[in-house]
Amino acid sequence: MNLSFLLSERVRSDHPIRVALIGCGKFATMYLTQARQTAGIHVVGIADLDLARAMKQLAMAGWTAEQYAASKPTDAMANGSTWLTEDADQLIDLNEIDVVVEATGIPTAGIHHCRRAIAAGHHIIMVNVEADVVAGPLLAREAQAAGVVYSLAWGDQPALICEHVDWARTCGFEVVCAGKGTRYHPSYHELTPDSVWEVLQQYLEIDDPTSINLKMFNSFLDGSKSGIEMSAVCNTTGLTPQNNGLGFPPSSRFDLADICKPSEDGGMLSRRGTTEVVSSLTRSGEPIPHHLAMGTYVVVEGAGDYAQQCFREYHMLQDSTGRYAALYRPTHMIGMELGISVASVVLRGEPTGCPKGFYSDVAAVAKRPLVKGETLDGEGGFCVWGKQLPAADSMARNALPLGLAANIRLRCDVGVGDLLTFDDVEVDDADEALRARQDMVKQFHPPAPELVKLEPKQAA
Repeated sequence: MNLSFLLSERVRSDHPIRVALIGCGKFATMYLTQARQTAGIHVVGIADLDLARAMKQLAMAGWTAEQYAASKPTDAMANGSTWLTEDADQLIDLNEIDVVVEATGIPTAGIHHCRRAIAAGHHIIMVNVEADVVAGPLLAREAQAAGVVYSLAWGDQPALICEHVDWARTCGFEVVCAGKGTRYHPSYHELTPDSVWEVLQQYLEIDDPTSINLKMFNSFLDGSKSGIEMSAVCNTTGLTPQNNGLGFPPSSRFDLADICKPSEDGGMLSRRGTTEVVSSLTRSGEPIPHHLAMGTYVVVEGAGDYAQQCFREYHMLQDSTGRYAALYRPTHMIGMELGISVASVVLRGEPTGCPKGFYSDVAAVAKRPLVKGETLDGEGGFCVWGKQLPAADSMARNALPLGLAANIRLRCDVGVGDLLTFDDVEVDDADEALRARQDMVKQFHPPAPELVKLEPKQAA
C-alpha cells in the first residue's frame, strides 16, 4: 500500500487533494479529526444547514476557529483554510475541488449532491449509503460515463466487507457469506426514537440523549441500517440476499464459520454467496462472549483436503467439519478511516467499493398499525423499519423502498409487520429520488432469485 507516499508527493508539489464535505454529522466529524492531521489533504469547504452545529462539531474534532475562518472559497484556496457554508450546491460547483464527500444520510439530498458533483467533474465518495441503496448502480454508471469515480466510504462497514470479499476472491476462495456483527433482538424492530434510549443505555457510555441523533441510532438497532448496508454489499459484490432477508443469528466471532454456512451443512443460511448480520445477543437477550458487534467478516470454503489442512495449520477459524473458515475484523472506525477512500479515489482513480448491479433492495415494513393519511417518517423513525430482500423479490411485490418512505402519505391502512408497497402511498412523480430509482430499475433489471417463493404479507 503506497497511498501515504502518494500523499507525500502531493505535499512536495504543493498540490493537496481538495475535499468538499457535505454534512457535518458524526461520520464527518470523525473524518475531520483525522483530515487536519493528514499531509496532502485540504478540506476546502464544509456545507451544512446548521452552521452553529458544524462549528461545534469542528471544535470537538480539534479544529481552531482560525482553521475555518475563510469568508469565501477563494480565501480558503489561497491560505489553506476551510470555508463553511449552508449552500452545498455552491461548494460542489467550485472548479478546484477534487472530490466531494456526501455525508448527509438523506437519500434525496444524496442523489442530488452526487449528480451535481458528477456534472461538475468531481469524484464522489458516497458516505450516504441510504442514497446508494436507492439508486447507487445508476449513479455509479453516470459517474463512469462522466469520467469520474463513484465510491463507497472506507471505514464504514459496507466498504470493509467488500474488501473482505475482494480479498477472498482474489485468493481463489469461494465466498460463502460476508457481513458484519450488530446488537440485535427481534423486539428491536418496534423501537422508536422515544424508546431507543433505554436500549442504548444498556451498552453505550453516553450520558446525555440530546448529544446524539436518536433517530439515526435507532436505525442501527431496529434492523434498518443492517438491511441498508448488506444491500450495498450485495450490489457491489454480486452476492445475493437470502430468501427472507437477514436472520440475525446469534454468534461469537469464533463461531462464524459454523453459523454462516448453508443450512444443508448445518448452518443458518438459505443459500451460498450471500450476506448475513450476526447478533451479539441471544434470543433471550443475554450477551454473547467474544461477539462481533462492531466488526466485519467473510466465510470461505476450502477447495479440497489440502486447503482445509492449511486452514487448520494457520489457525483459521474453521467450522466443525473443517470445510469452512472465517476471517474477521474486530471493529471499524468509520470516518476516522475515510482518508483511505479520499486518497484511493483521487490518487489511483480506484473506488473503495462501487455498485455494479441491482441484486438487493431494502423494503419498508410497518412497525405498528399505520393509518390512512398518516405521513411516514423514514429510516429510524416511528413508522417503518427496513428489511433486506432480493431485488427481484422486491420488484415482484412492488415494495416501497425504505429510502423513499419519508415525508410521504399513506393512501390506506397498513397492518403491523406488513411490507409497504407503492400502492399504499401517494407518490410525487417529480421527486428526484423517485425518478432516479425508476431509472435505476429500468437500466438494471434484477436477476431472478433462485427458489424464492413469495409469501403473503405477514408480521416480520
